[in-house]
Amino acid sequence: IPDSVVSIGQGTFAGCTSLTSITIPDSITSIGHYAFRQCSTLATVTIPNGVTSIGYGAFSGCTALTSITIPDGVISIGSFAFENCSALTAITIPDSVVSIGQGTFAGCTSLTSVAVGYSVTNIGNYAFSGCSALTSINVHSSNPYFDSIDGVLFNKSLTSLIQCPAGFSGAYAIPDGVTSIGDAAFLFCRSLTAVTIPASVTSIGQGAFRVCSALASVTIPDGV
Repeated sequence: IPDSVVSIGQGTFAGCTSLTSITIPDSITSIGHYAFRQCSTLATVTIPNGVTSIGYGAFSGCTALTSITIPDGVISIGSFAFENCSALTAITIPDSVVSIGQGTFAGCTSLTSVAVGYSVTNIGNYAFSGCSALTSINVHSSNPYFDSIDGVLFNKSLTSLIQCPAGFSGAYAIPDGVTSIGDAAFLFCRSLTAVTIPASVTSIGQGAFRVCSALASVTIPDGV
């Protein structure tokens, strides 16, 4: 891409199934919606430091993409931006990012770990759903909105369980003091065998335990 270009428009390279690599110049500040959607042979991308936003579904379906570097200047990552990037193994979300959209990394079946920076204020529903190899979501200790305990994502006050990584295996005891289990909190946790819900829980969200195919029993406390 020439150095004079400042943005990559919506759907620019969508469906370019023979595109294997691309050089994005430092002049680029935004990557549009669906810009590289279903570029199924695109293996590596380096996003330059000037980029501040990654659009909706920008790299969705890039099944050959094994790694991507998100620079410190990025503020928002759009919904479904990396959906079904099935070869992506790890992602570090820089401290500049304040918003992670709905389903951003959904279906990234090779993703094993995620690190969330301290500036993130919003994580959309289903952001990590269907990531069957994901065993931990780790939040920076200085983040004022989110926290993690043993790789499970909570709000900062630890009253809401937001996401248990889909690669979790075995029995899980929700900590005392949690009052709500979020929408799709355990979605696709196929190796979850048992869950202990404390008496403090008063609400269980939509699809919270959907497709937990090994879950044999659940006791719902009286306060729900």
